[in-house]
Amino acid sequence: QVQLVESGGGLVQAGGSLRLSCAASGRTFSNYGMGWFRQAPGKEREFVSVITRNGGTTYYADSVKGRFTISRDNTKNTVYLQMNSLKPEDTAVYYCAATTGILLHTSVSSYSSWGQGTQVTVSS
Repeated sequence: QVQLVESGGGLVQAGGSLRLSCAASGRTFSNYGMGWFRQAPGKEREFVSVITRNGGTTYYADSVKGRFTISRDNTKNTVYLQMNSLKPEDTAVYYCAATTGILLHTSVSSYSSWGQGTQVTVSS
């Protein structure tokens, strides 16, 4: 399995921006599709965004479309999530995850490796 470590979370005011990073190690990064998920207190983990192995295709949850951008740098074994126009409802622990699937997977069960998560808190 690939090992994943997220960073970049923090406290930001509504309307602000954050960029999350997820560094991968242990396996060939370009063999994995990469996703971002989030989990708010008392709620199930939910899909945020996914990017294919070569970065050519992305997909977003409706709740973040137009505000968040996923990207990856296979030379740095890192996937990013640029989050703009943040809202209090974006507050959650954000996780990156890796899948060997070639499609744009949005379900938690499709991902075999997970990071430890990074907290994002958006104040109103």
